[in-house]
This record gives sequence, C-alpha cells and structure tokens, in this order.
Amino acid sequence: MNNLSGQFRKTTWDPFLIISQIIAVQSIMYLCLGFWIWIVASLLDWTKSLDYVFQYKEIHVRDFGGQLIIVMFVLNAFVGAFALWWLVQRTKLCMDFACTAHCIHLICCWAYNGTYPTSFSWWCLNLVSLSIMCVCGEFLCMRTELQAIPLSMNSQKIAL
Repeated sequence: MNNLSGQFRKTTWDPFLIISQIIAVQSIMYLCLGFWIWIVASLLDWTKSLDYVFQYKEIHVRDFGGQLIIVMFVLNAFVGAFALWWLVQRTKLCMDFACTAHCIHLICCWAYNGTYPTSFSWWCLNLVSLSIMCVCGEFLCMRTELQAIPLSMNSQKIAL
C-alpha cells in the first residue's frame, strides 16, 4: 500500500544525522573563528590564545582589540550561515541549529571561565551573531529550496 503524505521531502527521525550535523556545524564555526583569530593575532603580533574565543571578558567595545574580536565573531556568523546552507539544507531547521550552536558555545564559555558569562557585550554579540546566522542561513536555504525542479530526465521534448 502506497502512503502519499503530500510532502516534498520525506522527513524521518535520524538522530545520527542530526548529531553529525550539530558536530559539523560547531566544528566549522570554531575552526573558522580560530582561523580569523590566528590571522589577526599574527598580523597584530598578539598572543594566540583560546581566551579570544571563550573568555567573555575579551568581548568589549572599550578598545580596538575588543572591537576586532566582535568583528571576527560577526564574520563568523556568516560562516555559520553558509555551514547551515551546506550541511543542514533545510530552511525550517536553520533556527534550531543556530540556537544549538550558540547554546553549545554558551556551555563551552561557562566551562572555560568557571562562571556564567555576565558581560552585556558578550550577550549582545551572541544574540546578534545568532540572528545573523539564522536569518542568512534561512535565506540561503530558501533560495536553494525554491529553485525550479526539472521535470524531464532528458533533453528531448515530449510530444502530446
């Protein structure tokens, strides 16, 4: 018996796929953020440290260094959007994966610092980063999902 559900794509619960996508998105985001920080630290002769990624006190607008870290996090939000487009490929899942990535980052920062992030700048940056990642990821996925679906399998015309 054929069960037609009326959906374009069949969705099934696949925890291995979901966990793999979460790990992949998180890994890409941290690798790219580390790459941005490595480039800037090399150019400006800063010490290369995980503090720039996980230390919430490093994110501030008081000086050029803090502002530069904010710029790197914002650029990385666009990288996260492309990761969602490339790995998740579903518009309606972008918000879930973006929130998951930022919640994992919160937990990592909490573990790294030994205390809950209390910096207003850290919270604002992460909310802005989450918004950019979610909206841009949804935009990219939607553009892909709305592309025309080819109906013929070959280049010959079908005569009616």
